[in-house]
Amino acid sequence: MKLEKYQSHLFKNIKEQLSQWFEEDKIDEINNEEVYRFLHSIKGTAGTLQLGGLMQLSDYLLLANNEMEIVNWRKNELRNFLFDLIELTYAYEHFNDVELKTEVDRETAAGLIQIIDDDVSMLIFLKDILEENGWMVITNTDPEKATQQYFDMQPDCLILDVQLPSKTGFQILDDIQQHNEKYFIPKIMISIQNDKESRLKAYKMGADDFIGKPIDVEEFLAKMDRHLQRKRLFDQSVLIDELTQVYNRRFFEDSITRFFQDFKRTKQGFTIAVLDLDRFKCINDTHGHLMGDQVLMEFAKFLKQSIRSSDIVFRYGGEEFVVIFPRASNEDVERLLNQMIQNFSTVLFTSKDQTFSVTFSAGVYTVEEEAVTPESAFKKADGSLYLAKRSGRARAMGAKSSNMLFKKKVLNISIVDDDVIIRTMLTNILESMELDHLDMKVAAYENGGLFLASNQAKENHPHFLILDGIMPDMDGLEVLKTVKQAKNAACFTVLMLTGRKSEEDIARALQLGADDYVTKPFSVQELQRRIERLVKQVK
Repeated sequence: MKLEKYQSHLFKNIKEQLSQWFEEDKIDEINNEEVYRFLHSIKGTAGTLQLGGLMQLSDYLLLANNEMEIVNWRKNELRNFLFDLIELTYAYEHFNDVELKTEVDRETAAGLIQIIDDDVSMLIFLKDILEENGWMVITNTDPEKATQQYFDMQPDCLILDVQLPSKTGFQILDDIQQHNEKYFIPKIMISIQNDKESRLKAYKMGADDFIGKPIDVEEFLAKMDRHLQRKRLFDQSVLIDELTQVYNRRFFEDSITRFFQDFKRTKQGFTIAVLDLDRFKCINDTHGHLMGDQVLMEFAKFLKQSIRSSDIVFRYGGEEFVVIFPRASNEDVERLLNQMIQNFSTVLFTSKDQTFSVTFSAGVYTVEEEAVTPESAFKKADGSLYLAKRSGRARAMGAKSSNMLFKKKVLNISIVDDDVIIRTMLTNILESMELDHLDMKVAAYENGGLFLASNQAKENHPHFLILDGIMPDMDGLEVLKTVKQAKNAACFTVLMLTGRKSEEDIARALQLGADDYVTKPFSVQELQRRIERLVKQVK
């Protein structure tokens, strides 16, 4: 017991030093002598307190520090240098709070499963056992928000309870089937009503499986593994996008490699165009996802009719398409696409007696140099697309040089947590993420009051908020409620950090509008994957 007391004291000292270095505005640089003394102190103390891993890591960092011969550290450089030590300190501090779990090394680790269930205890239980087995899980108790989340996130598998408030699972399944009849996403119904009539109804409405409650965990996991294997095999075998009937992203990635191989052999250039429907989210929000699907199908048909037989159309994802134009110059493709934009804007769509038209924007890049790679060529075309968007939309623009500049879209990211270790880890993770066309402004706050008083909280930019559930003075639920009642509430995507046993807090967070939650203590790698996935959804 006395040993644990001194270990806690060491962790407290580490936190105090990190807070002083990284969060005090008056400190711009950190003298390396301070860093050396800090690491040397940890090495000696950790060894005495039987924290062998922390001792060895401190020793390794001391040796690395000597070889680097740095006089003064910048904050972000030092945070990167100490990241492994910060992560290990977190793991040691919460070691007794975490059940030992066998690491699951599976290809499906990034597979996304959505659970819709108003029984929060069941929701938490299923989320825990699925994540323990290597899958990523998003959850919701509200049928309307969960349906929207399904369309936005496009999960690899859906688990849906039959009995839900305001809307039954069968009604949600019907809504989804109307939109998703051309997509293969395994849908599993769960219910305490395990009678033949309910099961037959589920299957007839499009469910792929029906599991009665109480759930046999072993059988449930085996079924999930099988459904996700089928989904993965299906995705790998299909080359045509189910909805639009043009080639899919997987075939694009194969095709672009072949085009580059041909270019190196023949020296004949080709042009890549990345196309994106303008304000497509507004179409879904205003006219519904069925009409959104209709627009996508008509757009794909329009593209095929407007290009040469040698040109190839791909659906890259969502409302984004790619066209490869063999033996075509940048100027010719730009000219063609601008004419196509004008032509498509005259196509009228009708929804509930309302008529509307749609435009698209395009970015163009011509491959003419052998040093260019498939990745860089696509990035340049995509960069041109974003320049077209920022320049007013409904236009095609080409990348004239590799040094093309464009204004990035601002994404505010805020971390609100009273634990400096967590603030420092998450800041490092977020600042190391590279997302094209997003200017990510990361800020950390030790309490909700500081965050709500900040300019960042009041801005109308898209905002990704990572929010601790339990904090002194003002807890995370109060902050969440305030954010969701603010004028700029629509800007926020919220990830709650909550205690494993806080069932009521999880239910309340979801009711207040949190988009996802992660229980503490968490796996840093798992949290990083989840953050990346949610951030990429921010429009």
